[in-house]
Amino acid sequence: MQAVTTIGLDIAKSVFQVHGVDAEGKVIIRRKLKRRYVAAFFQKLPPCLVGVEACASSHHWSRELKALGHTVRLMPPAYVKPYVKRQKNDAADAEAICEAVTRANMRFVETKTPEQQSCLMLHRTRHLFIRQQTAVINAIRAHLAEFGVVAPVGRNGVEALLDVVADSSDKRVPEIARACLVALGAHLRVLKTQILEFDRLIMAWHRSNETSKRLDEIPGVGPALATALVASVGDARAFRSGRDFSAWIGLVPKQNSSGGKEKLGSISKRGDRYLR
Repeated sequence: MQAVTTIGLDIAKSVFQVHGVDAEGKVIIRRKLKRRYVAAFFQKLPPCLVGVEACASSHHWSRELKALGHTVRLMPPAYVKPYVKRQKNDAADAEAICEAVTRANMRFVETKTPEQQSCLMLHRTRHLFIRQQTAVINAIRAHLAEFGVVAPVGRNGVEALLDVVADSSDKRVPEIARACLVALGAHLRVLKTQILEFDRLIMAWHRSNETSKRLDEIPGVGPALATALVASVGDARAFRSGRDFSAWIGLVPKQNSSGGKEKLGSISKRGDRYLR
């Protein structure tokens, strides 16, 4: 039996699919693996090229397999999809990954470090809390509007509404509704406290990272954007030019050209929406 040189690994929560070929492209391995057996399976294999779709937990498995001596390449799922033959299933996905990773013109995703992922988690959690804060504020305004209590737009308006809720002598708000609004107000204050804490953590991460501090010197770039850029990109040498980076985050015009006629539309909005 020929030695396996290339493997396509379709990762999941519990059951993984492996598709391995030799140097001539002949299928050597096609099997399922439970999560607890993945590391032991790859530990027994000689060093080879492993392709993985860049999805949930892919960076973790990339680091684990690299530690075992394998060469790991992460690929955007959209670039792997054209290689899927007919029906979609785990075996077909693993075969498509194995085929796509050998393409010379394939674009790969750099493996993120645990520090980068931790910083991105800071940003995503903060962004989640901000969305929740907006939802709670809208709920408070909508509920009080049902009883004819309104306030101007802005932070002061919300505080004025919460003062009405706290005033038990105000008979415009029924007691059951007041209990609900008090709970919403308490939740809103907790969210504000948590958002401020995450702002402090992001600033601390920014001050500890030299690349982030250099980016902060660019006009229009603050600590939040600088840390998000460092955590998302890591090594800027992955891009040949500033325009390539702009295209990566979707800030270049969308093209629909044909027959030598260039047609440019609005920005493509592809890539990381949070960075954009």
